[in-house]
Amino acid sequence: MSAPKLHNAMWPGLVGKGTDEGQEPPISLERMLELTAAAEVNGQKFDGIDYFLFLPHTDPQASDDELKNIADLIAGKGFDIGSLVAPVWPGTIGDSAMGDAEQRGKFLDAVKMACRIGKIFNEHGARKYGVIRIDSAEFGIEKWREDSKGNTSIIIETFKEAAKIASDHGERLAAEGEICWAGMHSWKDILDVLEGVGMPNALGFQADLAHTYLYTLGYNAPEHALVKEGYTDDQFWPAYEKMTDALRPWTIDFHVAQNDGQVHGAGSHDKTGKHCTADDPNGKLDITKCAGYWLKDAQTRGIKHICWDGCMFPNSTLEDPDTWNTILKAMIEVREAHGWN
Repeated sequence: MSAPKLHNAMWPGLVGKGTDEGQEPPISLERMLELTAAAEVNGQKFDGIDYFLFLPHTDPQASDDELKNIADLIAGKGFDIGSLVAPVWPGTIGDSAMGDAEQRGKFLDAVKMACRIGKIFNEHGARKYGVIRIDSAEFGIEKWREDSKGNTSIIIETFKEAAKIASDHGERLAAEGEICWAGMHSWKDILDVLEGVGMPNALGFQADLAHTYLYTLGYNAPEHALVKEGYTDDQFWPAYEKMTDALRPWTIDFHVAQNDGQVHGAGSHDKTGKHCTADDPNGKLDITKCAGYWLKDAQTRGIKHICWDGCMFPNSTLEDPDTWNTILKAMIEVREAHGWN
């Protein structure tokens, strides 16, 4: 199988890292590229990388020439650039998608910046496929719960405007399903947003195996749980199928990952599904089997690559070459089971 292409995410070198007490320092883009390029399993290597558009890896306001130099750096490692992560959060360029007019304006500014960078990478030739990832940029669900219907309506309106911007730039947005994002914290709530926007050609869903596993448990939305702790296989797979049948038609970006059923947060990042190494003995997921539910008919939705996400791994894990070989092996197994030529 030669498709989908296999990508590694660069943002595990950044998310949850920082200079605050107790935080580990970020890992540079150059080092993340080196670690990814060194991975090899039976002669197969990663095909590309997915990329977070913020400091210290990227200044989203960088000049055209600076961005072309980054594209040269990535392409020089033999990698294509795939999906981009827009800097939509407070403290980056953006702000809450369910905030006031000023906050929502910042959110849309972040989407415009991501589209500009995508265009430069596309014209350079380093990027040939992929989407731009967004979320509601509202950490936690407490504020959302104060007026769930009203706040979801605001998110929908912001996403509609963002989708129009992306469409005008020839891009597609993918809303990340993760329990820490207000209005996107359960499979049913994100479905309400996707259907409310109703622009499937411009805004779809980004499924991550670790995060969507917690959707089945209803971690932040018990009313939408599909299984209870202590479930059996006979209970889990029909529940998993129900969730994926609902969200798969919207899925245009896919992350392979493992989860041990716990949540984890670091730095400013609110608690969300805990990513584990591909061979973690506590991992709850049959990675290859679960991936098949999401990748069914993937070609018809324009998916050309899949990406590994290992957010908030300790730096010692990220710096271990065995980590990346194990991950690449899991990615290859997914492609061999569910890929195409």
